[in-house]
Amino acid sequence: MVFDKIKKAFSDSIGEGGENEYIEIDLEQEEKDKKVKVQLFKLKNYDDITEILNSLREGFTIAIIDMKVLRQKDPIELKRAVSKIKKTTDALEGNIAGFEENIIIVTPSFATIHKQPIFQKDEPRTKFD
Repeated sequence: MVFDKIKKAFSDSIGEGGENEYIEIDLEQEEKDKKVKVQLFKLKNYDDITEILNSLREGFTIAIIDMKVLRQKDPIELKRAVSKIKKTTDALEGNIAGFEENIIIVTPSFATIHKQPIFQKDEPRTKFD
């Protein structure tokens, strides 16, 4: 019974001349659209985070964010922007890491950032240590 209904639904889609119509499906098209992209962003003011967050929400962008201009202009706005980016990254289960003073890298959930501890140079020891 159910099979007859399905068969009838498909037979209605056949052309009136009785010819079968075929639909070609490109299975590789989705693969091409979902490539990972590494994108550089410059954070000049707080409103610039909208573009960054939209790219991160797509799920296939590794963002490299240069925040030097906003750091010099308004440190309070910089803290707000970084906090918002961090919250979004955590919600997307991604990773975020700072490099030097002016660079932040944000990755989607499938990529991780290797964070290696920075070792300080050994200070010369005194004879009392």
